[in-house]
Amino acid sequence: MPTFEGLAPAPTNFFMTIRDVAYWVRSARADARLDRLSQEGQAGSAFDDLYADTHDPFGVELPQYRYQQRKYACLLSMLPNRRYRNILDIGCGLGTFTRKLAPFGERVLGTDISGEAIRQATRLSAGHPNVSYLQRDMLEAAPQESAYDLIIIADTLYYVKSRSPAALKLFAGKIASILTPDGLVLVVNHYFFGIDLASRETRGIHDAFRSASGLDCMAEFRRAFFLATLLQRAAS
Repeated sequence: MPTFEGLAPAPTNFFMTIRDVAYWVRSARADARLDRLSQEGQAGSAFDDLYADTHDPFGVELPQYRYQQRKYACLLSMLPNRRYRNILDIGCGLGTFTRKLAPFGERVLGTDISGEAIRQATRLSAGHPNVSYLQRDMLEAAPQESAYDLIIIADTLYYVKSRSPAALKLFAGKIASILTPDGLVLVVNHYFFGIDLASRETRGIHDAFRSASGLDCMAEFRRAFFLATLLQRAAS
């Protein structure tokens, strides 16, 4: 299996504060409301309603929650230290992590199913001229006219209704097809205790990417409450 040289080690002193418990409560309430809204209509409109009702429903922009900021720093440390030409952030929400990617890429594109989230992300990113946004269902992957040397899929795949191994492998194949020959994809999802339902679903998502044709697994990191898998487009 190919490996990277100079891959920065992920921080090990990663922890939550007592205040961060409120972050998880807020996130759980947002997911519960999203479930109710999704039962009433399409996924895109449900996310639109969620973001319209509360500017930051998941609390990712709130500075008092240190967990999410430490998580972003941890994810950045997992990436090879190089300059990227085209970065794609799928399921970008308010573009919080998208903006953190801006210093590392010539062009950064965030996509999300919610037009309301995209409008807010565009406003919040006014000071980042190399960052742009596009409303798009994640299953459509990305504009086919572009090739990306880094794709981020973080905390979003568990919102897809069809998460069968076959469907996930098909999606992973689409992702591989829009990568440059040495392009990378970082897949990130919640991971708690391993035996709980959320962790088992995450393990299934990551295993589907690891076994998909067109991608080689380079490294995998388990940290506090999330799992991250770094893959590279397979040599043809």
